[in-house]
Amino acid sequence: MVDVVPRAICLGEAMIMLAAETGAPLEDVETFRRSVGGAECNVAGGLAALGIPTGWVSRLGADGFGRHVLRDLESRGVDVGGVEDDPLRPTGLYVKHTIGGRTRMHYYRSGSAAAAMNADFLDRTAVRNRLVGAELVHTTGITAAISTTAAELLDRLAALRDTLGFTLSVDLNWRPALWRDANPAPLWRLLRAADVVLIGADEAMLFAGTNDPQELRQLFGPRSTLVVKSDSHVALALEPSGSSTSVPALTVDVVEPVGAGDAFAAGYLAGTLQGLPMEQRLRLGHLSAAAVLAVPDDHAAPPEPVVRDALLHCSDEDWAHTQVGAAGINSPALVGGAV
Repeated sequence: MVDVVPRAICLGEAMIMLAAETGAPLEDVETFRRSVGGAECNVAGGLAALGIPTGWVSRLGADGFGRHVLRDLESRGVDVGGVEDDPLRPTGLYVKHTIGGRTRMHYYRSGSAAAAMNADFLDRTAVRNRLVGAELVHTTGITAAISTTAAELLDRLAALRDTLGFTLSVDLNWRPALWRDANPAPLWRLLRAADVVLIGADEAMLFAGTNDPQELRQLFGPRSTLVVKSDSHVALALEPSGSSTSVPALTVDVVEPVGAGDAFAAGYLAGTLQGLPMEQRLRLGHLSAAAVLAVPDDHAAPPEPVVRDALLHCSDEDWAHTQVGAAGINSPALVGGAV
């Protein structure tokens, strides 16, 4: 466990991810590779990797999978002292299966320990102490969807923000299947209460019926810095003042897209906590996402600090000619051109 008070807290469900090791039909797959997944814990790991003291707060089953999640996050420098064990409910899991070039997720999270979170969970001493000390708290629309009690927890979290003074960050992470039989009103409340809203252009169309930043501003209200990500094209930040900043994405040889959005969030939020200019916050988001896109896992180590610094400060032309792949980064901004 880290011995530094977390500057950032990520709140949400972690799951065990089982990745099929062959492209056979799922019923014929005999071996799976295990890792830890879940949007908020991915962001927590990404923030910690970028030097931000970070804690992850949630509930896990008192089972082997839950113990593996704790061990994994601790090994990545994430504080897990605010996690509660549940002796009755399991740790959630999902299966990632790629066949014919298409990746599908199969979720087994109903009735999980995390889904039992409720508003009173925030009053636990270990959780409350971390919220009191945090500069930023990050969550996603997934947490709002996993249960009605978890949605109530987020209403309470938004109210505590005004008391405790932390910045509230929300990544939409729209998952229609989770909302199939539920009213998304709690998610709309959360987005309108947030100080930072991260949203993909494609999911914005599905959720809000538009991906135009100005129209989204009208829908979400005036409070937040709105970050709209257009996959491999551009990320745009629209600040409450009306100021707008856009940064094109890097050219990446994509191995697997899952987890890239969480990595972008971690990079952007790390840049925010480090007080970087908006352009550099967006660049750090792109760099973190590119590192994940170039590997088969849901998370990856970010570029080394000297590489990050060079790319955060390089010219627009050098940024445009930077390429990322499994073999590393090739850029005119780097000494020797590649790492």
